[in-house]
Order: sequence, then structure tokens, then C-alpha cells
Amino acid sequence: MSNEVKAVIFDFNGTLFFDNDKHVKAWGKISQLIRGHGISEEELHAHFNGVPNAKIIQYMLNQEGTEEQVEKYSCLKEEIYRILCKEDEPTFHLVKGAEEYFNHLKEQGIPFTIASASIKENIDFFVESFQLDRWIDPDSIVYDDGTYANKIAMFKDAAKRLNAEVKDCLIIEDSISGIKNGYHAGCRNIIVVDSANKKEEYELLPGVTQVINDFTECLK
Repeated sequence: MSNEVKAVIFDFNGTLFFDNDKHVKAWGKISQLIRGHGISEEELHAHFNGVPNAKIIQYMLNQEGTEEQVEKYSCLKEEIYRILCKEDEPTFHLVKGAEEYFNHLKEQGIPFTIASASIKENIDFFVESFQLDRWIDPDSIVYDDGTYANKIAMFKDAAKRLNAEVKDCLIIEDSISGIKNGYHAGCRNIIVVDSANKKEEYELLPGVTQVINDFTECLK
């Protein structure tokens, strides 16, 4: 790892935990409730991946949703998602090499945290399920609490919590929107976990320095 990296900010879903299919299924159920049909693959990448729940729900409600509707559908989607995670025990684990990479960062004295578009209930679910507090102070985790305009603001806050500037951080992401937001936040060192099999597309994006399949590649 470059000596210039002073802190590491991880996205979570699709980066540390491969769960995209659960999100797709859960959002599909919500879309059926709201619009009477599911979501397309193109729509998923353009409007759903890496985007806060409120913006997704407003998108499905044509920007006319009330606060009550947004809260209702957001909570319901995440309840469905958590049930799907628990039901699929064979895949309910961190990405290969993640725990070893966490240990490596600890040994190097490099602080790290998570900046995720997930809501608090999901973050608590992940912390408990994967025992993330072995490596990360839960209070340092940035999540969708309704105060962030986008992932750019999340990355900036995460860096601040690690006493670093975004330009000195390594960001690890998986979605195109997350990568672009990391770049616009000021990061020029972005590693992409290729959970969506888009390596050639990722490599062309500004700020991307490496595309990996799992975290064993960060330990070589």
C-alpha cells in the first residue's frame, strides 16, 4: 500500500458483502407495490445502486412522495432485505480476504471505516452479524441518516471522522455512482471490487487505480 494513504474508507454493500441480489429482490418487491412492476437491469445501475433510499423511493414515486411514504417504503424494503440475507446462510459472510485485509490495516496503523448508503438498522445488523466492531468503531461508520445529500458528503464526513482529508484516503467501492462520488469528493485513489463484472468499464473511470475480485488481491 502506498505510503500516501492515510486512511481507508470502505463502501459496504457489494464491496465488503456481496448482497446485490438481495437488494434487487427487495427493491423489486417495493417497486411492485408502488408501480405495479419490477425494476430493469439498466434502471438498477442508473437509479438504485449506491443511492440513498429516500432518493430511490422518490424516483419510483415520480418525486411526489410524502415523508411518511418514504419512511414506510424504506423500512419495509430493509426488513425484506435483512430477511433475505438471513435466509441465504451460505452467502452471509464478508468478501474473501476482507478480515485479513482489516488485520493488515490495523497492523500498519492505518485507520479505516465504512461509508454506506445503508440505514442505521442495517448497519447495526451488519456490525452484529459480522462482528465488525472487532476492527471498526461503530460510531465512526457513516450511514444514511437522512442528513447527507449524496455519497460525496458521506465520503467527506468519513474522512473527517478518521482525521484525514479525502485526497489522502483510499476509497474502496463497487458501484459506478459510488466511484464517481468518491472522485468528486476529492479522492484519486479508488479501488473497485468487481462484484458486477464490469472491470473494463471501471478501469476507464477517473480515480480508479485498481479493480479486484476480492481482498486477497490487496494483500499481495
